[in-house]
Formats: sequence, C-alpha cells, structure tokens
Amino acid sequence: MAILIIFLLGIGNFALHQAIMESGHPLLDQLPWFYHALSSRLSLFVEFLMLLGGLLLASEGIAWGALGYLAYSLLNAISAWLILSGRV
Repeated sequence: MAILIIFLLGIGNFALHQAIMESGHPLLDQLPWFYHALSSRLSLFVEFLMLLGGLLLASEGIAWGALGYLAYSLLNAISAWLILSGRV
C-alpha cells in the first residue's frame, strides 16, 4: 500500500514540477546557468531519483523512507502553490 501511495505522490510531484517549469515565473530566471544548459533534465532526473529512493525504501519496509517522501511531497506542493499563485 505504501508503494502505491508513494507512486501516486510521485506522479503528483512530476505534474507540479512540469507546471512550475511551464509557468514562466521570474524565479526560474534566477536558476544557475547549468540548469538552463541542461534544459531542466537535471531537475527531472533528481525528481526521479527522489521517487526511486522512496519506492526502494518502502519496498524494504523502511517506514521513514515513506514518511520522508511524504514530507518531501508536502513541501513540494506548498512551494508549487506559493509559486503558481504568485505569492512568491
């Protein structure tokens, strides 16, 4: 059950990531040069590694891995809300 929840949270994290990247927010202009040079593939790869780590820890029955990914997802959702709503 934890694996399914983490997988669904991962889908949501990728969707939020894509929404932020397409928003054209001025905050994106402040990212380092290598981020723009790799055309955001690096951030998607890091997002994938976070999801993979959460799934692997949950598959081994390590509860803090699932809780850690849940906390990461909540922080990701809050930051996406702040950026997309124009509060930042």
